[in-house]
Amino acid sequence: MPIRVSLVEDDRRLRESLSELIRGCPDCTLVAAYSSAETALAHLASEPPDVLLMDINLPGISGVDCVRQLRKLPSINPSPEVVMLTVYEESNQIFDALKAGASGYLLKRASPSEILDAILAVHAGGAPMSSHIARKVVKSFKDAGPSTEASENLSVREEEILGYVAQGYINKEIADFSGLSVETVRSYLKNIYKKLHVRSRTAAAMKYFQRE
Repeated sequence: MPIRVSLVEDDRRLRESLSELIRGCPDCTLVAAYSSAETALAHLASEPPDVLLMDINLPGISGVDCVRQLRKLPSINPSPEVVMLTVYEESNQIFDALKAGASGYLLKRASPSEILDAILAVHAGGAPMSSHIARKVVKSFKDAGPSTEASENLSVREEEILGYVAQGYINKEIADFSGLSVETVRSYLKNIYKKLHVRSRTAAAMKYFQRE
């Protein structure tokens, strides 16, 4: 069954280009192409994709806020894997998007093959990550300190993988260093993101109760 893909992009030319690319991919099918987060949020429940490409800089509701709202919609189940689209590696915005529940990000200057590979990878459990973002993830866990819930802390292997990414190594190199497959490395990164989301929610709850 082809991967159902939708996209949110306010630039008409890029939106049309991405739409054409996805339509031409035998492994994908285009569900919808939205010009704003507002339109996407109004229709995603009735037109649920497997993967959603989300422009990070949108007029009105931003891409990051759209991800936050999307993750809170019980009518969208299962929630799609979200890949942020960005012109530059705006690390703060990308990191905020990952904490909000995005599964990774993609530079808009990426080649057509890289875009399609990213869609296939994230659908299979992958998680695109750069050294800049990896370092922010490391700092996030260090600043928060160890959690009382073991499932929220990084395993030794996850710390190893994240350390390689923070040094700038690509997944293939990390797989060679650690004796793992590229698919397994992607799976570890995906799990790190999931733990990051849990930790960010836990930290928010702690701050709330500390005000009481």
